Amino acid sequence: MSGEVREECGVFAVTGHPRAVELCYYGLFALQHRGQESAGIAWRQGSRLRVHKGMGLVSDVFPPELVTSMKGDMALGHVRYSTTGDSSIENAQPLGVKMWRGQVALAHNGNLTNAAILRRDLEREGSIFQTTADTEVIPHLVAKSGEKDMLDAFRSALDEVRGAYSLVALTPESLIAAKDPMGFRPLCLGKLDGAYVISSETCGLDAVGAEFVREVEPGEMVEIMFPIESKDRQPALRTVLREKSDRQYLCAFEFIYFARPDSDIYGLNVHRARKHLGRRLARKDPIEADLVTGVPDSSLSAASGFAEEAGIPFETGLVKNRYIGRTFISPEQSLRELAVKIKLNPLRSLLKGKRVVLVDDSIVRGTTSRYIVGLLRSAGAKEVHVRISSPPYRYPCYYGIDTSSKGELAAASMTVEEVREAIGADSLVFLDLDDLYEVLGTATNGLCYSCFTGDYPVPIEGCPKGGCKQ
Repeated sequence: MSGEVREECGVFAVTGHPRAVELCYYGLFALQHRGQESAGIAWRQGSRLRVHKGMGLVSDVFPPELVTSMKGDMALGHVRYSTTGDSSIENAQPLGVKMWRGQVALAHNGNLTNAAILRRDLEREGSIFQTTADTEVIPHLVAKSGEKDMLDAFRSALDEVRGAYSLVALTPESLIAAKDPMGFRPLCLGKLDGAYVISSETCGLDAVGAEFVREVEPGEMVEIMFPIESKDRQPALRTVLREKSDRQYLCAFEFIYFARPDSDIYGLNVHRARKHLGRRLARKDPIEADLVTGVPDSSLSAASGFAEEAGIPFETGLVKNRYIGRTFISPEQSLRELAVKIKLNPLRSLLKGKRVVLVDDSIVRGTTSRYIVGLLRSAGAKEVHVRISSPPYRYPCYYGIDTSSKGELAAASMTVEEVREAIGADSLVFLDLDDLYEVLGTATNGLCYSCFTGDYPVPIEGCPKGGCKQ
């Protein structure tokens, strides 16, 4: 993504398996693309929950000798990029809390749009917060609930929150997974050797050899009971369907950029969807060129579809250093540009004197696009034509992507021609919304396109009529 935005997080959990922690560890590796800022695992050891987390990649936080010492038959893991809350160890997840109900560990993917209001009210009532993460309002609401049953307590808490969440909570007796009524963020259920597995994406299930069972539905809560005294028996699953929206709003960027190509979401393979987007892009503005290349890794599927449809050879024009995280991991622009330089290197002998079509999935702020176009030109490319497999990104996302200011977005204040000039391309073409509707519309009964349209399905704090285009 040529936009340097932070994406949402990844969650993974296992209940009822003697190697739950190890499986959770491998599941987080499969979801590392969803968060490279911090990682953590909570697990049941005896009758208590333990939590280990730290800043950095899964491999940084969990050396193999540590993982082998973490024994437990229930585990919950999280990889994070911060969208609400500072980048700090305090905000790393899972969040472990102690309350009158006992211990709870929580991990959350998404963004709660009314978290600031809820936090203000809770603090006025005497609650003391330990983090700045929006996730922390949920255990406070659970603790306040008068419900005796833990699932009912979580249901009561979630009835008060708004926005996007795929949430997983671990207690000494059970694991609870929940998805918001709009279904903004993916979450699926699998099985392995009688144990249940929860994962943000199906690639996490594949990584541990689990069988995909189904998606967790919007508005659904799943509880997997596994009391300590019943460890020799199979975990028991029960579900509760809360209020569900008439229309789903799964984030369209899951298909465009976020999810791994080998994941399936509501039966639609991500690689196949991106390849179709690339084909549609090639039909929009036929062009004569010598080769097509993509920005590794998220744009390669769309680039291959574009090349096949256009009849232009698909080549590896940019080589990726796979030992550096995504470019927006660096907070300062100068460091981001240095990270891109280290991360991508052009294949000069291939590009010299060639007319190049560069396919990318999006342009957000545009600084990385400008750098990559310059990189291709410095390698000798005669022409660079940029093709984007999504519409112009014009509005902030409030549901789990860190683009909170419209002023940061290139397409919000510039025409397509002005963006072309700003990034230094010979030509620039975006997909239209209609193209997304046609390719992705069958994936669910609805997707969220707020970043393209400015129409927000869930009210945003301080914004009138359910949205804010300022």
